[in-house]
Amino acid sequence: MPIGAHVSIGGGISRAPERGLAVGCEAIQVFTRSNVRWSFPPLAPDEAARFRSEMRRTGIRPAIGHSCYLVNLAGSDPAIRRKSFETLVDELRRCAMLGVRDHIIHPGSHPGGPGTAVPMIGDALNRAFDATPGLSVRVLLETTAGMGNSVGRTFAELRSIIDLIESRGRIGVCVDTCHIFAAGYDIRTEAAYEATIAELLATVGRRNVRAFHLNDCKTRLAGRVDRHEHIGRGHIGIEAFRLLLTDKRFARLPMIIETPKKDNDCDNWDVRNISLLKQLREGGGG
Repeated sequence: MPIGAHVSIGGGISRAPERGLAVGCEAIQVFTRSNVRWSFPPLAPDEAARFRSEMRRTGIRPAIGHSCYLVNLAGSDPAIRRKSFETLVDELRRCAMLGVRDHIIHPGSHPGGPGTAVPMIGDALNRAFDATPGLSVRVLLETTAGMGNSVGRTFAELRSIIDLIESRGRIGVCVDTCHIFAAGYDIRTEAAYEATIAELLATVGRRNVRAFHLNDCKTRLAGRVDRHEHIGRGHIGIEAFRLLLTDKRFARLPMIIETPKKDNDCDNWDVRNISLLKQLREGGGG
C-alpha cells in the first residue's frame, strides 16, 4: 500500500511530484486547481504533460485529486449548486489530463439533512458523469465527521448515494480515519477495528473502497468535530494505524496523510508521519 501526503501545487501542479518525493511519499494527493476560489485559469496542456513526466521520473504512484473545498453538490443556494457542478466537471477533466484516476469530494450538506441532500448529490454526480463521457476518472465520496449538516457521517449514507449512480465504475469511497472516529466508529483495538471494517465492507462494498486518509483525531470518539492530529498523538492512537497498514484487504490502496504541516515543535511533520507509517506497515514503529 503506497503511503503519501497531500502536497502543494504552488507554482504549478508539475512541482507536486518532486515535493512529494522530498518528504518520502510513495503516492500523492493534490488539488487540481485552487481549493478556495471558484474561478481558476484552465490547465495548460504542457503543464499537464510535465506533471505526468514528473510522476514517471519520481516513481510516485498513484496521484489522487481532491476537490475544491467550496464544492457543495447539495447546497441550499441554487447558485452554489451550479458553481459546484461546474467546478466538479472541470476537476474531472483536469484529472483526465493529468492521468489521475481518482478524485475525492466531500459529498455535500443541506439544512434538510440526508433525506434532502442525498438525491441532490446523486443527481449532480450523474450529470457530471454524463458531461464527461469517455473519461475513466472516478469520484470518491469521502467519509465525514458529521459536523453540521454534512452527508457521509455513516457508511449507510454513502451507500445511499452510490445506489443512485448510473455509472457504477466511476464511483467509490475514501475512508478518513479521523472522520470515521469523530463520527463514532471505533478503531482503537483489534476487536473495534474489525467490527468497523466489517460494517464498512458490508455496507459500501469492498470494491468501492478505493483510498484512505490517515489522520489521528484531536477530538474524542463520536465528538462529531473534524480536527486532524499527527499519527499516534490524538485520541485514536497508534494501534489503529498498525492494524490498517497490515490489513491485506487494503494492500494495494493508497494511504494519504492530511496531518498538520508545521507547528512550534517541528516543521517537517510530513517526513515524520510518513516515516512512522512506513515502520508500522513493516510491522515495527510505535
